[in-house]
Amino acid sequence: MKPVAFDIVRAGSIAEATRILAEANGSARLVAGAQSLGPMLNLRLAQPRILVDITGIPELTRIEDAADAVTIGACVTTANIEDGRLPGRGLQAMADIAAHIAYRAVRNRGTIGGSLCHADPSADWVSTLYALGAECIIASGQNRRRLPADQFVTGAYENALGPHEMLEAIRVPRLSAQARCGYYKVCRKVGEFALAIGAVLQDRERSQFRLVIGATKGRPIVIPDMRELSRAGNTLDHGALAAVFDRHGIVDRIDRRQKIAAVERAYALAVSS
Repeated sequence: MKPVAFDIVRAGSIAEATRILAEANGSARLVAGAQSLGPMLNLRLAQPRILVDITGIPELTRIEDAADAVTIGACVTTANIEDGRLPGRGLQAMADIAAHIAYRAVRNRGTIGGSLCHADPSADWVSTLYALGAECIIASGQNRRRLPADQFVTGAYENALGPHEMLEAIRVPRLSAQARCGYYKVCRKVGEFALAIGAVLQDRERSQFRLVIGATKGRPIVIPDMRELSRAGNTLDHGALAAVFDRHGIVDRIDRRQKIAAVERAYALAVSS
């Protein structure tokens, strides 16, 4: 397949990019790495009249290091994160997760913001940013608003951006020195999208015990305090976990087994590391 005809405009600023979106009245799409949008164009699942290239906007590739958080521009690539561009101090897990996303050629182009905006339920960054309690910085012209990542993704391939808005950056809180993360995904072969994802954050100093179950049919499932699913001896209560699956309509036997395996592995990594 070939995409329908479109024009390409290279935006020099966030204000310009959002202005073009407003003037296009729904017929423009932002593009950076194009690892998700490209195939959609080829299959004509997306047929924009204008593509707005945002890769030249400096604010979108910045990485800001603060005492309590790291702010990652939406156009920072997965390869940048894999190669250690993020300051350490509690966020080393992001580099490990980045290294196992798709293939290096994809990681060289694909951006963390593009993945979050695409909102594929099986995408690694979606579940990861849920688990880390990340916050999205959304821009429209000179205006900014903030939204937790687990509210930014509203459903499968759906996000909370308004028609004239764009994702500018993602703010990831730093973890305490004692914090532990566990992440595991089940897939048919390395590089493919996940069939099941388990992501666990255990930060006792900040009373955070979050579990995220990804690769669902919609938004990832968030358990704010996973201690309700654990028993003495750092083992999972399968009955309580089954009740979670029941509440969220995960009834297929194979699907449940895969998700249980992902959660168990992620939990074991978090409590043993």
